[in-house]
Amino acid sequence: MSARIASPRFLALVGTVVLWASAFPAIRVGIDGLGVAALSLLRLLIAAGALLAVAPFAKVRLPRRGDLPLITLCGATGMTAYQVLLNWGEVHVEAGTASLLIAIAPVFSVLLGSLFLGERLTRSIVVGSVVALTGAAVVCLAEGTSGFSVSALVILAAALVQGVYHFASKPLLRHRTGLEVATYAMVAGTVFALPLVPAAWHAAVHAPAAALASAAYLGLLPSALGFVIWAYAVARLPLAVSTAALYLVPPVALIVSFVWLAEVPRPIALVGGAISVAGVILISRHKQSHSPPDVPAVDGAGPAAQQAATVPAPAR
Repeated sequence: MSARIASPRFLALVGTVVLWASAFPAIRVGIDGLGVAALSLLRLLIAAGALLAVAPFAKVRLPRRGDLPLITLCGATGMTAYQVLLNWGEVHVEAGTASLLIAIAPVFSVLLGSLFLGERLTRSIVVGSVVALTGAAVVCLAEGTSGFSVSALVILAAALVQGVYHFASKPLLRHRTGLEVATYAMVAGTVFALPLVPAAWHAAVHAPAAALASAAYLGLLPSALGFVIWAYAVARLPLAVSTAALYLVPPVALIVSFVWLAEVPRPIALVGGAISVAGVILISRHKQSHSPPDVPAVDGAGPAAQQAATVPAPAR
């Protein structure tokens, strides 16, 4: 049993959870010295550069022309808009609380899939969505002194655009691996973020070393390395195990935020976060139990790569 836990695939999965969880407190550090625009652009630039450097060794194929509209949508929403909105929201929202709100992104993905991809909207999905959104509302109320916190709503918007990314990436994942889709989207997102260059340049010149180090950490580790080891893990582990691991990101983010930033979340925010995660789990379990046994083929990819393509990695 210990040998299985210490296997490279499980270590890769654990590493992914820790890296993605650590992104939330790292953002708080980066924002203090760089601001929203500079941190967003630098993280995307660094991540895109790292993924492009890895692409030849990971056998990442060039995208097909017909995939460009969806790649554009993935880059604009899941990368550019997600980074800007999450960074903006974390100016006033604690890192651990932000992770609780982002956790409901799959709800938006499922609802969009039912509207535009013809996916069946069952009672379990409806109930799970209502539960998850109710939990998010509780978290938003916990952050506001008189009603909903605007910053919490901004992070909720970040969860929405991440849900769009999941939804838009599904057709791409039928013939491309998760790592390929992430690479395409990261590059596209960087292009969309280029208008931030003037503000980012001015902020980066005067930024403290800790903020620049945070941007480098976010780009290289949670964004770039996180996608690489996530693709490795899901290609070698059961779908249920890979999906369930994502539920650990918010609690791990709370722990990392406490250790790194001494943040102690409000009890009501923890309650709301637990409600949201319960709703997402209800949705995910239903979708897994109703998934077809056969995995869609991925142009010339083997079974491992095909399985990796069925689990869309969150945009971190």
